[in-house]
Amino acid sequence: MDEYKRNPNTNCIICSYPIYRRPIEIQKNSGRVFCSMNCYGLSNRKETPCVVCKKLILAGLNKKTCSRSCANIHRKGIQYKINSPNDKVKSQRALKIKLLKEKGKKCEKCNYDKYQILEVHHKNRNRKNNEIENLELICPNCHAEEHLLEKSWLTKKIENF
Repeated sequence: MDEYKRNPNTNCIICSYPIYRRPIEIQKNSGRVFCSMNCYGLSNRKETPCVVCKKLILAGLNKKTCSRSCANIHRKGIQYKINSPNDKVKSQRALKIKLLKEKGKKCEKCNYDKYQILEVHHKNRNRKNNEIENLELICPNCHAEEHLLEKSWLTKKIENF
């Protein structure tokens, strides 16, 4: 049995354990040989230092800090919601509330009275023009008629009969 035992010809680059690898494997991998999958995994591990304490952490997943305490230290002094851009949803809600107060709580076309579902419609189709004269509160059905009927393929089909 001793005649089949191979002598180690290289060392693992992680733990320096003496191992035998075929010379072509050593050449193919540019001398990067490992004794086990654990050592191979350790060689592929990418670590970056924590931005606060410089302790090594696994890279990826957008991690910058090693722990919650380091994250709290890192975030100290950050001022949130200062000079933030205007929120479109908040401004649209405010616009709808203003229209409800000024024009009443009914659809301006069909007098539907469920004001919770009324939608803001721009008469000249310019969404940036939020002047009161350009806006009207209409129900979803009237809003669909206003925008979709002019482009509907079905009206063209039926008119040809």
